[in-house]
Amino acid sequence: MDMRFVDLHCDTIGEHIARSTGAVTLRRNDGHIDIEKLQKGGALAQFFAIFIPTHAEAEQAGLKLTPYEYFNFVFDAYQREMKANADAIAPAMNYGDIMANRGKGLISSVLTIEDGVPIDGKMERIDEFYQKGVRLITLTWNYENSLGFPNSRDSEKMQLGLKPFGIDAVRRMNELGILVDVSHLSDGGFYDVAKYSQKPFVASHSCARALCSHPRCMTDDMLRLLGEKGGVCGINFCAAFLREDSNDTTIADIVWHARHIAQVAGVDALALGSDFDGIGSNLEFKDYTGMPRIADALGRHFTAAEVDKICSGNALRVIRESMK
Repeated sequence: MDMRFVDLHCDTIGEHIARSTGAVTLRRNDGHIDIEKLQKGGALAQFFAIFIPTHAEAEQAGLKLTPYEYFNFVFDAYQREMKANADAIAPAMNYGDIMANRGKGLISSVLTIEDGVPIDGKMERIDEFYQKGVRLITLTWNYENSLGFPNSRDSEKMQLGLKPFGIDAVRRMNELGILVDVSHLSDGGFYDVAKYSQKPFVASHSCARALCSHPRCMTDDMLRLLGEKGGVCGINFCAAFLREDSNDTTIADIVWHARHIAQVAGVDALALGSDFDGIGSNLEFKDYTGMPRIADALGRHFTAAEVDKICSGNALRVIRESMK
């Protein structure tokens, strides 16, 4: 199959590989993503997140490392996996790298950080992460950090925006060519990013709040503004963000959100952000090998050209405009 999928978010490296002390590898494993699954599913580029556990998540995992130390711990594992699988996958820093890798028959890997907590108020950290190949930063996870505030079911907390340092960080990310990601961010933070970012930004793994009221999802107004700014929303495959009170991820629900987002924001604002290896819901399509089934289902509601945009074209446009 011709490689054609760009997936804006997975937790494979951090959550499934790095802490396994070598027992789990990217070549072949029982998770949602490995090299064989990416090849079989038709991957063009996979965004690999380094999720930074803090608070209860760090305690539950028994982690004693600081967020910055944990980033470097997972980064070392990422480098090992890229080297071990260089026959099949290669890091990409920008659009040109992705196209060059494709020409060599290689899948592209884009390194990201989920939760800007290791930045810790130090602008030089953003530069350091850029030098290490990070090309997208999800500004917050579910806790406040030096950049801003996360999504919340508390309406007052949900209106809190970026901190002054967060605004400066967004500007620096724009300058360097690091994608700004608003998934997990508060509504107030989203509107601040829309105001201050001079480049298209993304919601790498989010869904439509009009269809599922979870605060991690985006309102129609946010989706419209995201589209107007040239950004994309990568549909998250987690059942909790697709349909309320569900633990079953169906292709029909993914298409349901895709159609809604296209209706309110335009098809150019649509992309895929699976959250593979970071979600526990029951997937109708099992793992990455099921991606063509999703494309086929989209094809019953969108033109072939539109399906190509959703599966890769829209993400590639944002990459070309915002990453360097």
